[in-house]
Amino acid sequence: MYNPLTFHERFTPEEFEAQYNLREGRPDYDVTVIPDWQERSKAARATMTCTPDIRYAKGERQKLDVYSCGNASAPTLVYIHGGYWQRGDKAIYGFLAKPFVEAGVNVIVIGYDLCPDVTITRISEEMREGLAYIWHNAANLGINRDRITVMGHSAGGHLTEMMMGTDWPAYDDNLPRDLVKAGIPVSPLSLLEPVRRTLGLNAGIRMDAAEAEAQSPMLNHPPLTNAPQMVVVGGAETDEFHRQAQMYVDAFATDARPVSLYVVPEVDHFDELNVLADPQSEFFARTIAMLGEKDA
Repeated sequence: MYNPLTFHERFTPEEFEAQYNLREGRPDYDVTVIPDWQERSKAARATMTCTPDIRYAKGERQKLDVYSCGNASAPTLVYIHGGYWQRGDKAIYGFLAKPFVEAGVNVIVIGYDLCPDVTITRISEEMREGLAYIWHNAANLGINRDRITVMGHSAGGHLTEMMMGTDWPAYDDNLPRDLVKAGIPVSPLSLLEPVRRTLGLNAGIRMDAAEAEAQSPMLNHPPLTNAPQMVVVGGAETDEFHRQAQMYVDAFATDARPVSLYVVPEVDHFDELNVLADPQSEFFARTIAMLGEKDA
C-alpha cells in the first residue's frame, strides 16, 4: 500500500538527485534565472520605499528588508527565500515585493544563515527569532502585527510549514498562538529524509537521519492553529515535489483548518515565482485573497 512517508524508500540516490536537484534541469539557472531576478529586484527597490538590512538577531545573515506600501494597518507578507538552506539571499527576491506593495501590502523579505555554517535546526530557530522580532517591533517596522502571513519557496516552504507548527506562547509567553494568520508554502519540503538521501544536495546541508526526522513538518511539526494555508506547486515540477505538497495537504486539512492545494499551470520550480510576480496571474490573486483572510 502507498505510504507517503515511506514511498521514498523505493528510490536510489541517483533517482533522488533527478527528483530534487532542480538546477540540473535548468542549465540557465546561473546565467539567466538568478541574474534576471537580481536585476528586477534592483529596479524594484529603486521605485519602492525599502528599508534594507534591519538586523533581527546576531547571525551574519539574520537581517530583513521591509518594503512599505505606506499603510501601517495593511496586511504584511513575510517571504522566506529558498536555496536548499545553503544558497540564496534575500536581496534577490525584492522583485516579488513590487506587485504586492502596489496592491497595498507591506512585504518583509527575511534572510537567514546558511548550511553548512549552521544546521537546518538552527535555521528553523532563526526564522522563529525573525517572526518574534517582527511581531515585537511591528510599530517601528511600520506594519500591522495582527495581519502577518508567511510565505516561502522550496526550503522557504519548509520553513513556512515549520512556522505554522511553532507553539509561539511556549517560545515566548508574550506571543499569541495565532501570530501567523495564514501560511503559503510554495513547493515545500515537508519530509526531509528524501533530501538527506540525495548525492549532491546533502553534501552542502550535512543533515543526518535524526535531524531529517526532527525537522520534518510531516513528522514532528503539524500546524498548531487553524490558520488557513495554501500549499502551492508548479504543474511542471517533479513527481516528488507534487508528493511533498500533497502529503501535507492530505495530513493537515480539516473542516476547521482550511489547507488547500494550488497547482500553478505549466511551470517548473523556478518559473512559478515569475508567475507570482505577475499581478494579472491567478497565483497572485489567490495570494492576495489569503492575505485578506483576516480583516484588519
